[in-house]
Amino acid sequence: MCRLLAYSGEPIFLEDLVCKPEHSLVRQSMQAEEAKLTTNGDGFGLGWYTGLADRPEPGVYREVTPAWSDENLLALCAAVRSPLFFAHVRATTGTAVARQNCHPFRYRHWLFIHNGQIGDYAKIRRRMEALLPDELYAARKGATDSELMFLLAVNHIGQGLEPIDAMAAMLGDVRRMMADAGIVAPLRFAAVLADGETIYAFRYSSDERPPTLYFNRCEHGTIVASEPLQDRANPCCPEWVAVAADSALIVRGASVETRPLHVASVPVRRAA
Repeated sequence: MCRLLAYSGEPIFLEDLVCKPEHSLVRQSMQAEEAKLTTNGDGFGLGWYTGLADRPEPGVYREVTPAWSDENLLALCAAVRSPLFFAHVRATTGTAVARQNCHPFRYRHWLFIHNGQIGDYAKIRRRMEALLPDELYAARKGATDSELMFLLAVNHIGQGLEPIDAMAAMLGDVRRMMADAGIVAPLRFAAVLADGETIYAFRYSSDERPPTLYFNRCEHGTIVASEPLQDRANPCCPEWVAVAADSALIVRGASVETRPLHVASVPVRRAA
């Protein structure tokens, strides 16, 4: 499983969260504490917004090297200051280690990172791709279930749904396709979506084991992360709050609103 991080608030340097904390995302790439896989060394990525009205699209930097060994990552994080940014370290669940498969994924002003997987994804990949309109199909660069889920959600947004409803609709689509294919493996989903002003974070699973996700109202804004960035046994550590299963967050700086994530439940159609 991957590890992710998102921030919204006053502009800060990326290194303040990605590199410097005692359990930073770079540290988690070597030694995650709340993931099935300890090491997340199959690539990494950064995505950031400038906060400028004439620059609505985010910048993105992705590489296939492990985060702990890339000097360019450290240099970039020390130089870039942003009011809203994402970071991600990858542990592949079956697709190739390639730059186009690294997160974040970007489409116009939207940015997306994900931890989790679609059980038996290969069995429904073509069905999922068939739901994309031509423009979004052409925008797909990699082979991951993460990017495909992102573009399917963007398609729902383009059809008029709000981001949380669009993500729930996408997850419902996936559940239905999994049921039609007789897939019993779970769909697990912890993800963050942003439009340049607002972060939408999600925690969901079709079974009882959703991927971990936390938020923290820090001094300058709000952090969303797969794991706390500091030792929670430290009395000086700010409070990290677990995001409830089957729920979504709306984050704008220090403002955090929790909403239920209503995903249609579909029984698996087992072969006779």
